[in-house]
Amino acid sequence: MTDAVLEMRDLSVGYYRDLNILSDLNMVARRGQITTILGANGVGKSTALKAAFGFLTPNKGDILLEGDSILSIPPHEKIRAGLAYIPQQPGVFKDMTVEENLELGGWTFRRDARQVRAKIEANYDRFPALRDKRRQLTGELSGGQQRMVEIGRTLMAEPRMLLVDEPTAGLSKMLAEEVYEMLTDLRKEALTILLVDQEIRQALKIADYVYVLELGRNKFEGPASEFDDLEKAFWVA
Repeated sequence: MTDAVLEMRDLSVGYYRDLNILSDLNMVARRGQITTILGANGVGKSTALKAAFGFLTPNKGDILLEGDSILSIPPHEKIRAGLAYIPQQPGVFKDMTVEENLELGGWTFRRDARQVRAKIEANYDRFPALRDKRRQLTGELSGGQQRMVEIGRTLMAEPRMLLVDEPTAGLSKMLAEEVYEMLTDLRKEALTILLVDQEIRQALKIADYVYVLELGRNKFEGPASEFDDLEKAFWVA
């Protein structure tokens, strides 16, 4: 059995049919690893995640989840297939409690109250800081705790693969470190993660494999250990 969970093959995609942001992109996210996409602003890092989740339709190429093409599957069905997306901008419902946010994540099995309860408790075990705040409005939490809620809500659907777009954007250094620790803990749970990040050094610390993009194309790729010398990884204008 191949260890590839998500594959992008010769992918060309953009926001207009005649203007590609990504051109002939090839990428593999392997089982149980954190694969990180790096590159300057505007090279198409977030575009790759949006295409993978179905928010953008590729002009060319294919996207496979565990060997099967998912191009024709709408985003809500991708969740059922085991693929989840955590956007850059926090998506929590701030006027709802922590537990209400988590309950929303269990919509795929909402008729099974026992299973919903079990998944909520699993999230409290995963993120103990949320247990004492379960009745608190999510908008009253710190940015890092809101990220916990968002990740926990996403995990309610039992995804096997996470697409994570700049999870520490706007967070302090201390809160950002909490988020990176969360991601490494999720890898220990055998989740596969495709991470887009601007925090190069931190991303390299937790990554297993790295892709560097330039002008929407593959420039470098390899194990994170090969990117100790950051100057060789990035094009400087």
